[in-house]
Amino acid sequence: MNRTLKTTALATTFCAVAGAAVVGYGQVAAQAQQPSQTATATSARHSAGHGHGDAFTGTKKVRVDGHSVNVSCSGRTVARKPVVVLMAGGGDGLETLAGLQQTLSDRGRVCSYDRLGEGASDQPNGVQTVDDSGRILTGVLDRIVGDRPVVLAGHSLGGYIAARYAPNHRDRVKGLVLLDATIPALTAGIRQAIPASATGVAAELRDQTLAVNEGQNPERFLIADAPVRSAGRIPVRIIEHESQFSEVPDYGPALERMWAEGQQQWRALSAHSRVSTAAGSGHYIHVDRPDIALNAIRQVTAQATPNR
Repeated sequence: MNRTLKTTALATTFCAVAGAAVVGYGQVAAQAQQPSQTATATSARHSAGHGHGDAFTGTKKVRVDGHSVNVSCSGRTVARKPVVVLMAGGGDGLETLAGLQQTLSDRGRVCSYDRLGEGASDQPNGVQTVDDSGRILTGVLDRIVGDRPVVLAGHSLGGYIAARYAPNHRDRVKGLVLLDATIPALTAGIRQAIPASATGVAAELRDQTLAVNEGQNPERFLIADAPVRSAGRIPVRIIEHESQFSEVPDYGPALERMWAEGQQQWRALSAHSRVSTAAGSGHYIHVDRPDIALNAIRQVTAQATPNR
């Protein structure tokens, strides 16, 4: 692996986003799971924002805020049980979560979607903030879930967006699973872990990460540092990788500390949050340790389901 490719692979840990200089690295994880949601959308439909949403199975496009958004749903709705909504990392389409979705759908309703700039969804009109991404997520949920509660399970940048969304939507989000989510203060963290005086792979990683955070990514999404806000007393599982930075020997330990501290910061989302490490995994926990990802999502969904 040459130096550029090494830097590209490491950058996935921060947000799994392919910037202008690092295109295509999300494809590695996509190859590990085959897309399964290819059926034509069928079944009953409800108007946006009402009832229980569109009960289709397969993949379809929905209109949200003037954009075409690619969504996939499978499994049957179970009474009182939240719908699981999977959120891929940046630079990845929903197909990277297809294996996870297929397995989870044997016990309930599971959906995923491509954010603007990703997969088969439209391109954004301009730079996007957390609020912009949140409006799209709300529109998607209105269409495919309606008034049902949800558990959001996000990888990398998808986890970051889910964690920022939940505090403002406590009526809807009843649980969170963060799979090596992008940390709350990545820009400050990367600047501290890798100084401006760094050279070689470390300097490339620092520069690429800062550029991606400023919106040089397919979603044109600004990954802003901000304090973690509470989402109430919902169940939250935070799972981090075991090892990812061996290719940056001079700064690897500092990067691992930065990442671990950032995962701990997400605990402020809820008094019922828990952090664990996925043994034997890199950044793509749902690929390296799908058993851990599945168990976490199932446990949070069960905890978020009312007994009666």
